[in-house]
Amino acid sequence: MKDACARQSVSGTGRLLEAEETARRYLLDARDGEPCWTGRLSSSALATATAVSALSLASRERFADLIGGGVQWLRGDQNPDGGWGDTPESPSNIPTTMLAEAALTLSGREAAPCLHRAETYLGRHAGEDAAERIETLQDIYGSDRTFAAPILANCALAAEDGADEVPGGIAVDWSKVPGLPFELGCLPHGLLRALQLGVVSYALPALIAIGQLIHLRSPGAGPLRRLTRLLTKKPTLRRLERIQPESGGFLEAIPLTSFVTMSLAATGRTGHTVCRKGVEFIRDRRRSDGSWAIDTNLSHWVTTLSVHALDAGGREAPDEAGDLRRWIVEQQYRSVHPYTDSPPGGWAWTPLPGGVPDADDTAGALLSLAKLGQSHTDSPRAGIDWLLHLQNSDGGWPTFCPGWGKLPFDRSAPDLTAHALRALDAWDDILEPRRAESVVEDGFGYLQDGQRGDGSWVPLWFGNQSAPDLENPVYGTSRALLAYRDLGRDEAEQARRGRQFLMGAQNPDGSWGGAPGVQGSMEETGLALSALAQRAGVDEEIRDACLSGCRWLADRIENGGLEEPAPIGLYFARLWYAEDLYPVIWATGGLGGVLRAIEGESGTCETTVSAMEAAK
Repeated sequence: MKDACARQSVSGTGRLLEAEETARRYLLDARDGEPCWTGRLSSSALATATAVSALSLASRERFADLIGGGVQWLRGDQNPDGGWGDTPESPSNIPTTMLAEAALTLSGREAAPCLHRAETYLGRHAGEDAAERIETLQDIYGSDRTFAAPILANCALAAEDGADEVPGGIAVDWSKVPGLPFELGCLPHGLLRALQLGVVSYALPALIAIGQLIHLRSPGAGPLRRLTRLLTKKPTLRRLERIQPESGGFLEAIPLTSFVTMSLAATGRTGHTVCRKGVEFIRDRRRSDGSWAIDTNLSHWVTTLSVHALDAGGREAPDEAGDLRRWIVEQQYRSVHPYTDSPPGGWAWTPLPGGVPDADDTAGALLSLAKLGQSHTDSPRAGIDWLLHLQNSDGGWPTFCPGWGKLPFDRSAPDLTAHALRALDAWDDILEPRRAESVVEDGFGYLQDGQRGDGSWVPLWFGNQSAPDLENPVYGTSRALLAYRDLGRDEAEQARRGRQFLMGAQNPDGSWGGAPGVQGSMEETGLALSALAQRAGVDEEIRDACLSGCRWLADRIENGGLEEPAPIGLYFARLWYAEDLYPVIWATGGLGGVLRAIEGESGTCETTVSAMEAAK
């Protein structure tokens, strides 16, 4: 078949076969001699700003070169409107601009022009003075203090730093910074879940370190609360030590590690082991251009996505499939995780020490092992048990822990639920039949309840900066439809409505963006094609739409689109990021899935091409 396809002309629809081969080869080459993929996250103004603040508070003199490089990068990354976005391709936003302004102030470097432009942006969008900006920031994050409090604390540290000229909007008074109940860090995870406290599970280090900083600067609580905090100060710091990973980076995340580090430094604890290891982590993660990314890498996540993408086109596994299987199995957690108290059996987004097991990556690992031919070993069984343990009472799957709080990363989400259902189905012979039926029905019940009136589903971990409410229903719907496809429910009413939504969201040029009417991207077009591909073999209207999308991808691939990632990823606290491998992965999967579906209908490559020519 491959030789027959190779003889087709590169012009016309034969280009699609060439485009798929180009994307597939690009993806395989991206391993750079390793069995896994590493990827590369976009540089982040927010991560760079928090790193500069932390290093400035730890020692301006000792880290002068690192601070200077970060300041230089921030100057060059400032948008024309005076603000900063989360990625160099992102529009300005208030939280990132406030943090960049604080970092430039704390650095002690000359940055008056940048600060003046930042003040102009913030005055226009967040208010003229600190009080208005505090209110605006709290409106952005709502009841979740675990990011609003660190930002305001960072601004308050800049205001007290003693700089000759502090921008008026940075002059945050400590009494206005919302406190964080660091004393809760003494409670076991199970009790926190039982009490359903509004504490995000991933933010425990910030809760302890920043909570203590805020309390020290503004202890305005009742006598009992002050006594409680006095007694829990040392125990919570000991817990902070216990949960800090070997690398020094909490979640491998520069923003979270920087907030913890600057808080300890500001309370005179630069010699504390957590602060020292945090500084080392920040130092070692700086890029050659002076910037920092939000996380070290998403290696495990992009590896499992790559396996799925290659499988979509019916391609054989990479030559090193055995090494790849072993690598995935080696990343599985074999003991209770100290950070979230998660049981053994899950996978994180990265193989590095700061990772935390989560639903999406565990599902991705299980699907990959099934596609790579992993035999029935203890690894898949432990992973299935981990997913079953995680399912919420509403039938859906959350990110980290079941029943912990009521905030976004601890609630069920459609994209996570669909991925978990696909993983369970891939290993259905491990599950006891009656239990499997109950789990799956509950999961689809959650998806049915979560489907919006227009037929879409909205994901948790991805968005679109140009879409209404910054959501990405194209991503969410695509992921949900894959579950209906894999589990033989493609004819269900929910699946039909989901396909109608995707068909209606396609742009006239054949692409998909994050929502109807939004400019298309390689990532979202590839995702939509993957979700519709199977129907392209039996439904003429869907086939025409898919071929139009494939031609758009081919155009982009020919013009370097594989090297132009879009910032559609959402990190903790809704931080935007782009990942270099996302356009390659999803273009490979989308093109491969559509061509495989049409070929399956016609039987040969020659008639496949004829069908595509006729459709064009």
